[in-house]
Amino acid sequence: MVTSELPPFRSTLKTVTLVFKIPYYTQWGQSLLISGSEPLFGSWDVKRGLLLSPVHKPDDLLWWGKITVASGFRSEYSYYVVNDDRNVLRWEAGRRREVILPEGTQEGVVEIYDLWQAATETLFFRSAFKNVIFAEEWCLESEEASEYDCQNPQKEGSIVIQFKISCPRIDEGTLVYVTGNASELGHWNAQNGLRLFYVGGSVWQGECMMRKDDFPIKYPFCYSQNRKSGDSLLEIGQNRELKLDLTAGNPPNFVYLSDGSFREIPWRGAGVAVPMFSVRSEDDLGVGEFLDLKLLVDWAVDSGFHLVQLLPVNDTSVHGTWWDSYPYSSLSVFALHPLYLRLEALSQNIPEEVKQEIFIKKEELNGQSVDYEATMATKLFIAKKIFSLEKETILSSSSFLKFFSENKEWLKPYAAFCFLRDFFETSDHSQWGRFSNYSEEKLEKILSKDSLQYDIISFHYYIQFHLHLQLSEAAEYAKKRKVVLKGDLPIGVDRNSVDTWVYPTLFRMNTSTGAPPDFFDKNGQNWGFPTYNWEEMSKDNYAWWRARLTQMAKYFTAYRIDHILGFFRIWELPEHAITGLVGKFRPSIALSQDELEREGIWDFDRLSRPYIRQETLQDKFGTFWPGIIAHFLDENPNHCFQFKDQCNTEKKIVAKVETGTGKSLWLDRKDKILRGLIDLLQNIVLIRDPEDGSKFYPRFNMEDTSSFRDLDEHCKNVMRRLYHDYYFCRQDELWRQNALKTLPALLNSSDMLACGEDLGFIPSCVYPVMQELGLIGLRIQRMAAEPGVEFGLPSNYNYMTVCAPSCHDCSTMRAWWEEDEERRFRFYRTVVGSNQAPPSRCIPELAQFILRQHFESPSMWAIFPIQDLLALKEEYTTRPATEETINDPTNPKHYWRFRVHVSLETLLGDEELKGTIKDLVKESGRSYPVRDQVKDHEAGGRTVHSDAECKKQIQNGLVKIPLQVNVQSE
Repeated sequence: MVTSELPPFRSTLKTVTLVFKIPYYTQWGQSLLISGSEPLFGSWDVKRGLLLSPVHKPDDLLWWGKITVASGFRSEYSYYVVNDDRNVLRWEAGRRREVILPEGTQEGVVEIYDLWQAATETLFFRSAFKNVIFAEEWCLESEEASEYDCQNPQKEGSIVIQFKISCPRIDEGTLVYVTGNASELGHWNAQNGLRLFYVGGSVWQGECMMRKDDFPIKYPFCYSQNRKSGDSLLEIGQNRELKLDLTAGNPPNFVYLSDGSFREIPWRGAGVAVPMFSVRSEDDLGVGEFLDLKLLVDWAVDSGFHLVQLLPVNDTSVHGTWWDSYPYSSLSVFALHPLYLRLEALSQNIPEEVKQEIFIKKEELNGQSVDYEATMATKLFIAKKIFSLEKETILSSSSFLKFFSENKEWLKPYAAFCFLRDFFETSDHSQWGRFSNYSEEKLEKILSKDSLQYDIISFHYYIQFHLHLQLSEAAEYAKKRKVVLKGDLPIGVDRNSVDTWVYPTLFRMNTSTGAPPDFFDKNGQNWGFPTYNWEEMSKDNYAWWRARLTQMAKYFTAYRIDHILGFFRIWELPEHAITGLVGKFRPSIALSQDELEREGIWDFDRLSRPYIRQETLQDKFGTFWPGIIAHFLDENPNHCFQFKDQCNTEKKIVAKVETGTGKSLWLDRKDKILRGLIDLLQNIVLIRDPEDGSKFYPRFNMEDTSSFRDLDEHCKNVMRRLYHDYYFCRQDELWRQNALKTLPALLNSSDMLACGEDLGFIPSCVYPVMQELGLIGLRIQRMAAEPGVEFGLPSNYNYMTVCAPSCHDCSTMRAWWEEDEERRFRFYRTVVGSNQAPPSRCIPELAQFILRQHFESPSMWAIFPIQDLLALKEEYTTRPATEETINDPTNPKHYWRFRVHVSLETLLGDEELKGTIKDLVKESGRSYPVRDQVKDHEAGGRTVHSDAECKKQIQNGLVKIPLQVNVQSE
């Protein structure tokens, strides 16, 4: 709570004038107001809040407002930006403010100077910092300031000033002062300045009485470990300034300064990213396990990192095959994956024969990559043996009963779903007869302790209980070692999942989600998830989403929002689509039939149906074109062709090619035939809305189609203009408003630090909204966010970003270097700055150059895939680079099975690699105490190399150099 408690002036007068002042720039037609808990502020009804008035100054735009209140008045409040109708356009972030006037407050004027709380300034109040990285600082005990002499409320011609500053990154034992140009502030001598006292919640506060002729006052805040030594650190930036209008008839008696946060060199951290299944230790069985995270945390700490990032760890057991290796298609958004269970930790009394069985299976399954099906089957088989020996003890234990009580809302449907999935041998709940439709009554019958299947049901409880214990143990260990554990929030759920069964109205089951053509796939992506019914979700304030985030926060202190663009708009495809090309954005403002007709566009069938002419068939299928017509097409009177009803969708085409009567005719050319037919089906200019035939959407990359090329020039010009308007102009405000409804529900559900994966086709509204909400974006060097740039320059990245040379959705640094020779040459010329031939492999010295660029970027976080870090040492690059790729986004049936070929124990023992990484961390100033950075720089203890120097040495034989950052230039 940001409070403004005033000193207890001893007076019997009852009324006080509160004057609020805040500098803030708005656009034309926008205003600021205060909404708060008391009726004077509208009782949190923004429509009835206190509207502020603007004062235009030469160097500022100040908003102010005043109210008269009684002694003892108190209220919470926040600032809002509204339009002329008082509709909320923006609100400040952070905790609610509070004004408190103690009983007996002196009559007069109290001026409150606030600064807008931007979301970016409140990030250090998130659990990643508050509970992990700066946990000790947040455990400081509140101090009691020495009593201010208020027997005489004020000396003649003086004003009481209260200073307040937030210092979330302060070290224990540090003192905070205000110094400045007034005698009460030490006349710029920090040793004689006004000491502030810690009042809790990272806030420091102090008061002093100042003469009216001291104004205007200029002042900064400063830190000091030892006041007498004179060793202090001033905040960066210009001095703060307080100007008072003392010529007015009623000057203030008291001024409260809410000065935001202490301005420091921006904190920057580093971390490692690795999927849970990819981790390897000497104790795991076939796959990385939750308890392996403790070793990974140790390695991260030894390497100078403060963060470990994982892919989703939810249960994905939908098909019972290796297809379930896809971590973004969850069976349940709440349940953890049994794959990550450590069997030995299930009990202290495992029989010797079971221990031996576990040992044998470790030898069999700890291969070069994950054998998903065998590992899952083994773990469940052995876990059932252990469960049968101790189920009564565990299920009646107080710890289990507590877990069950806290999680039963999702745990009971999950266990029932798993039982029905196995009983009916399918997760497609539409095939479950009378159980297809979920109900509480049916659920209780399935879960009854008297039922024959109760052992099966309780086994699922048991597995989730132990997964919870093991992940909780690892998460708590990470916190103790000051390492942020970062999870992943998938954008979708499998259409055959617990969530679609229990909450069917929250999903549009006749649709599929994906992404339009982008860096990853020129044909777009079809993920197969149903799209969300946001209108239905909003009715209970997005309770399903809030429950997801609450569950995640039990284990993680930061999270990645997968495909954050989906919260602005989603790429929606018909359920019968296979590829991701012919979709539309939801929500979006469609092209109406009236709009098109006004532009002279009227032949909607011609534009929205596949445009198939004989010459196209001849070009695409050669001499086989008559066979294509015979099996797939009918001829129209206008000498064009249309698909037969039994093959007029992508799924129907695949089915006919795979199983149709003519399959023997194209057996040796099946893939070419299939691709050609789907190309024909996608040869359209407009997509007709299946729910409203008078609405249309321009097909993505429509100019690539022969349907477009055969239009007359008038139609081409109109469609080009409407295409640009649909994709780049008319949706921005709609998508902005959509994100401002949905994303705050996530962000306010927990205090985890949120990062958004904002790669792909980025609307112009995305970055401003993310900045406004305090969301950290993602930058991958070879997927430059800047238009017309092939490779991003990490030195130009925004602070509110995570930077990395690669991610799980693309090839690793080594693999990318080897896969495209021409692009490799361009990178070497434009980024390294050399016209020489680059090495054919990403040798360790080159890897270090690329990593160093990212370490030294302004980005808040530099998070590296573990494969890219292993490229720093030749010994770890013997594995073919292509085997290090985690996902191939172009393949919807990709097998997610990458495992690190080096155990954590080996990495922990490799002092050379840890030292190399730690040097990169320290030299770049990441996770390195700011005070030490300044001391080292002032003492000349570190050599500062320029980027040009680095490039020069790389070009001259790729020699390792200790590139370090000039902290004053950050």
